[in-house]
Amino acid sequence: MSLNPLVLRADFPLFDHYPDLVYLDNAATTQKPRQVLDAERHFYETANANVHRSSYRLSGLATDAFEGARNTVARFLNAGSADEIIFTRGATEAINLVANSWGSANLKPGDEILVSGYEHHANIVPWQLIAAQTGAIVRAIPVFPDGTLDRTSFLSQLQPQVKLVAITHASNAIGTHLPVLELAAAAHVAGARVLIDGAQAVAHENVDVQALGADFYVFSGHKVYGPTGIGVLYGKAELLADMPPWQGGGDMIDKVSFAGTTFAAPPGRFEAGTPPIAQAVGLAAALDWLSKLDRAALKQHEAHLCALLDAGLRKIPGVRVLGATTERAPLRSLIFDNAHPYDVAQFLDGRDIAVRVGKHCAEPLLDALGVNGTLRVSFAAYNTTADVERFLQALAETLEELA
Repeated sequence: MSLNPLVLRADFPLFDHYPDLVYLDNAATTQKPRQVLDAERHFYETANANVHRSSYRLSGLATDAFEGARNTVARFLNAGSADEIIFTRGATEAINLVANSWGSANLKPGDEILVSGYEHHANIVPWQLIAAQTGAIVRAIPVFPDGTLDRTSFLSQLQPQVKLVAITHASNAIGTHLPVLELAAAAHVAGARVLIDGAQAVAHENVDVQALGADFYVFSGHKVYGPTGIGVLYGKAELLADMPPWQGGGDMIDKVSFAGTTFAAPPGRFEAGTPPIAQAVGLAAALDWLSKLDRAALKQHEAHLCALLDAGLRKIPGVRVLGATTERAPLRSLIFDNAHPYDVAQFLDGRDIAVRVGKHCAEPLLDALGVNGTLRVSFAAYNTTADVERFLQALAETLEELA
């Protein structure tokens, strides 16, 4: 089965409003198909009520839609149970939840958390904060100057005091895929738990959390064609059952009294207050939309766009692509000999080409690579070869103007 990006592009209303837009900032957020917009609107028009708390019919419809979305996510990740799926505001909140719940209950002075040098700040700072509270220590798994992981250092650091390994599935800054299956297996042999940040993987890879051996896996809805304000934490059932609540409020309790409170079983224990109901419905619609595509064809299409981009960049003087040429997410991070990435991005924006520029919330990685910022190009299902050609032509012209 083939994939026609022009047909897919017709599902995205934003391009009706901006027909000349070349949108290459998909690693930051993807555009939303009509199926997602329609699902959210349909929920508000036909089933809008709060969930779990009432016996009237409308609330039942809302609850069914919300819990149905949980089931959709569980199938998408091949979780063992829908009860292993917790809805959050995004990958960032999901990691903070694990840090503040699992971390506060399991870390003690002298324990260590290994974090790869590729990580987004969202998979660094929460561990630093909980380490400061518990007396644990955060240690980095180094990245070589060519952008490859120092596996020897990782294995040597896997000592008994390591309680958690926090790694990204794919780098948001340079696209590098980590060998998460191998790293997780080694961590488990050493007795450590593993959290994988899948924000840059779920839109491009078939993710099977059970096959990966992930103890925790997180992602954000808005990077996988879904709404903002919704994310997912997958956690193994036996771990979630022993974790204390992070936030208190309605719907996460069993019984409340001034003598003491008991808490609901997961996932409810970790979803205090009114959850993002419509956003969960929208996320389920996004995953359904994505699941109906030929995922192998999609991966091949994105690889083809990257190959065209790489070939074109080699013909433009003064451009360097960061990172090793190993398996990567469909993104490239560029630096220039004679131009600042910010200036290049502004010129490209004047040509209706949207790219991301900066440190990409990955300062330790860019420091290790010896750069202050990059221009990042990232692809999605609706990008076309014409998008690549327009970018390459505009980039070459921009660099000539700025020289």
